Amino acid sequence: MYIPKANEETRTPVLHELMRSQSFASLVTFGKAGLFASHVPMILEAGGILEAQETPDDRAVPLGVLNCHVSRANAQWKDFAPDVEALAIFSGAQHYISPSWYEEKQVTGKVVPTWNYVVVHAYGSLKVMDDADWLRAHVESLTTIHEAASPEPWAVSDAPADYIASIIKGIVGLEMRITRLEGKWKLSQNRSESDRRGVVEGLDALGSAEMKQLVMDTLKGRG
Repeated sequence: MYIPKANEETRTPVLHELMRSQSFASLVTFGKAGLFASHVPMILEAGGILEAQETPDDRAVPLGVLNCHVSRANAQWKDFAPDVEALAIFSGAQHYISPSWYEEKQVTGKVVPTWNYVVVHAYGSLKVMDDADWLRAHVESLTTIHEAASPEPWAVSDAPADYIASIIKGIVGLEMRITRLEGKWKLSQNRSESDRRGVVEGLDALGSAEMKQLVMDTLKGRG
């Protein structure tokens, strides 16, 4: 991903925060059929499942591990090159930026539209997880996370056991051990302070609170 220095975000906790809050990702792999993408909810874990042939050091993955699942009918889990890094893309806030918001428009008129956005690219080795216990634990974790805000959270155990068993047979898990992370926070950092304040005002008028706050953070030195 092309990342100008002004837009580069390297703080792992910041990248992880976006990956957890915007967990519906695009998983891109390369196989015999070429590039393939699936759009799936992912769980960011501190570490992967320790297998019998692994040592504790093998489990240490500083950047984390991503877990997801796809339909067994989805060819992606069978057609990917294990020696080629997979890519998971997490997209956060984004918004069109009008040049009419810049003070520079009144001064020189030398302004053009652009788009602000935040995004994380996670790269790593992909591994198929086709174990019923792993899959059930994964589905339970996914459900717990996304049902948390419900006044009456649904749980996997609410459904008949034989039904859940049949559902699990129809999916395959994928684990990505993250080897590198890229973060791009494109938030008008290349514009003057007065232009960015104009962006904040423009976004405020449109009710775009999240992008407004992100641009405001650059004015406070947190972007």
